[in-house]
Amino acid sequence: MVSNKFKKLLLASPLLVAASAANAGYDIKISDEDKISFGGYIKVDARYVDGNVGYKPFWIGSGTKLAEDASQFNIFANETRFNMKYTHGEVMGFIEMDFWGGEGNQIVSNSAHPRIRHAFIKYKDVLAGQTWSTFMNTSAIPESADFAGATQGLVFIRQGQVRYTMGDFQFSLENPETWGGDTANDSVPDVVARYNLKGDWGSVSFSALGRQLNTNSGESETAIGGSIAGRIKTIGKDDFRFQFHQGEVGRYVGVGFTKDINTDTAGVEKVEDTTAYLAAYRHYWTETLRSTVLYGSAEADYSGAESSQWSVNLFENLTKQLAVGVEVGQYRQDNLDADSNYAQVTMKYVL
Repeated sequence: MVSNKFKKLLLASPLLVAASAANAGYDIKISDEDKISFGGYIKVDARYVDGNVGYKPFWIGSGTKLAEDASQFNIFANETRFNMKYTHGEVMGFIEMDFWGGEGNQIVSNSAHPRIRHAFIKYKDVLAGQTWSTFMNTSAIPESADFAGATQGLVFIRQGQVRYTMGDFQFSLENPETWGGDTANDSVPDVVARYNLKGDWGSVSFSALGRQLNTNSGESETAIGGSIAGRIKTIGKDDFRFQFHQGEVGRYVGVGFTKDINTDTAGVEKVEDTTAYLAAYRHYWTETLRSTVLYGSAEADYSGAESSQWSVNLFENLTKQLAVGVEVGQYRQDNLDADSNYAQVTMKYVL
């Protein structure tokens, strides 16, 4: 009789052949209750940046103003990612990694480190582990060559959490972190509540965030913020994506845009208040050729930080899994009176 371990090996062996042939997504059935899925994509980018905001492989909510304009060109594949999903009845485990872990050596090998993106377990309506915050609506992220596109206008955060879903309502307790404050006393989890509306017209989410933040002077402050985000179908395959965030949202919005607690020159600490938004329209010229034009902006009341980004792109699917695209745009650090223009060409193969 063939052992269970040997059966699994026989069932898994076709994966090696399929992977070498670069076919789309893989599902391997181990038994009636057990299945392993493999996925991800390979993405190659050529990026040119010119201006007085320092080069970044993708724009985030903050930047460095240079003493004078500079130009830089890079080719990289760090956004490439790989994921695995394990399913056993009503239990599902998911893990994903990409290569933004740093330490890439451009002199010889460009050996960028892998990093964990997602690692969570889901059982029925309960999810536990690291994944996108419940405060975040991933369907409202626009298609762009620049990773995520206008990140200062997005809720964009992955962290440890326990989430309960009941129909269209979601509630989670998430990892606390007082950026700019006393993290040693972060003893109360962040709380997120979200309601989702879905229909033939698209989807919209309404989210609320509540946190306890700790200042360096030993004070505890309550922080509250809200978000509305969605994707609305328009004409044909076109869609409009939007996000609006307001309140004491700190590190949840803008990918490093502003701290939760900011300190002025007099040493006074205050919970930052942020207003951020993003609007993007995607138009299909043909069944496979499409463009997205987008604009995102964020402002912080206390620190005075202000940044914005616009871009326009063109993507074409050469096959069902392979897409190529080109994008041009501008990133601004408005409070620093600094900006850089960029152009990016990308090729993406979805596994």
